[in-house]
Order: sequence, then structure tokens, then C-alpha cells
Amino acid sequence: MRGLAAIVVAIVGAAAIVALAWTPHAVDGIDVAGRFGAPSLAHPLGTDHYGRDLVSMLMAGASTSLGVAAGAILVGVGVGAPLGLAAAASGRFVGGALMRASDVVFAFPALIVAAMLSTFTGPSALNALVAIGLFNVPVFLRLTAATARSVLTLDFIDAARLAGKGEARIAAEHVAPLVAPVVVTQASTQFAVAILAEAGLSYVGLGAQPPTVSWGRMLAEAQTMMALAPQLAVWPGLAIAVTVLSVTTLGEAFTRSLDPRLVRG
Repeated sequence: MRGLAAIVVAIVGAAAIVALAWTPHAVDGIDVAGRFGAPSLAHPLGTDHYGRDLVSMLMAGASTSLGVAAGAILVGVGVGAPLGLAAAASGRFVGGALMRASDVVFAFPALIVAAMLSTFTGPSALNALVAIGLFNVPVFLRLTAATARSVLTLDFIDAARLAGKGEARIAAEHVAPLVAPVVVTQASTQFAVAILAEAGLSYVGLGAQPPTVSWGRMLAEAQTMMALAPQLAVWPGLAIAVTVLSVTTLGEAFTRSLDPRLVRG
């Protein structure tokens, strides 16, 4: 199962990267005569209601959906993990303030943040990235802080303090390397969640906007075509489901490899 999941993730990732420079057909080209085309050599999955090639649309959608999800995770880790280390290494006042601030941010789901951003700048893939990223900041902050606090109770930390090292240096040199595997494991799980979040935001009109293609946007456009051409919703829906399942499977495998207690004899 892990091998199959790795193959799926590799194929989807490669398609997303290739689509940044090339797709079999232009995703912004409209061919009225070729609307709802059946699968053929030129269009292996057929065409949509604008005559656009579905394979090209799925490739371009992968670039947007995976790009937004990856960017959001980078924001979450890049902001949340350092703040979590700071919360664990700081005194009770600073650490408590950071944790309370994370609670406030966590109280606003990505949908609400995206709606607020859209009020000022209009809906876009960038707004979706920022909204999902901000939602992930408290996730990684709290995880990092909790893990770092447990590491700070170990004996070798006391030895480092006796050697004259400050809390900031201890956090950077001794705590961060032990916390990193936990953060990476959580990032793989949150990446799958971020893909679903991006699809949801694009589906309700708060994410990627035309002519930008995303899997969630493809589902939204196919909604009114279900009776006439259900395949228009099947392919992006299948792409989301298979990708999320594969990423989740790899994340669980990675977790087991890092924690021997989860491996069954």
C-alpha cells in the first residue's frame, strides 16, 4: 500500500511540476465545437463544457492545489515551529501569551480568514494559501511547544545549562533537532488536510479564480453539469480523493518509521 501511495504521489507531483511549463493543450483555450468531447487519442479523458482538455486541466489543477497546500504548510511550519520553541523556552508569561494568541488564531477557520481577506483583495489562490497557512500556525506552535517542553526535562538539557548555555542556544542546538521529526510528521498529515481545504475554498469561490485552474474550481464548474456530463466532476473529485489518501498513507508510514512503538511485531 505504501509503495502504491508513493507512486501516486510521485506521479501527481511530477504532473504538477510539468504543468508549470507545459500541458498537452492550452487550459485557457475554448473550443465550442469540441464541447463535452468523448475520450480520444487527442483528449484521453475527453473535454469539458468549454472544450478544454481534461488531462491538461487536471495537470494545471494539480499545480495550483498542491502549490497552495505546500505553501500553506511552509507558512504554518515557518511561523508556528519557531514560536512554539520560543513558547517552550521562555518564561511562563511569554509562553502563556504565545499560547493564548495561538488559541485566538485557531478560533478562526480558514474559511472565515479567506472570506475576510477576499473582502479587501478579492478571492484568489494566494488568499487561500494565506488563510490555510494562518490556520496551521497554531497547530505547529502547540505541537512544537508541547514536544519541546518534554525535551527540556531531559538530563542532557540540565548539563547544557550547567555548561553555561542560554535558553535560546539550547533550544536551537539541542531541542530543535529532536522536535524536527515530529514537526515533519505532522506536516505530512496537515498537507493532506491543506489539499482538502484548498479544494473547499476554491469550490465555494474563495480560492483560485479563472483563468487559474484548481481541482476545487473544476468541481464547482462541474456542479451544474452533473446530469449532462458527470465525468467532469468525477475526475477532479477522484484526483483529490486519491491524492489525499496517498499523502495520508505516506504520512502514517513515516510516523511509524520514526516511532518504533507503533510498529507491530
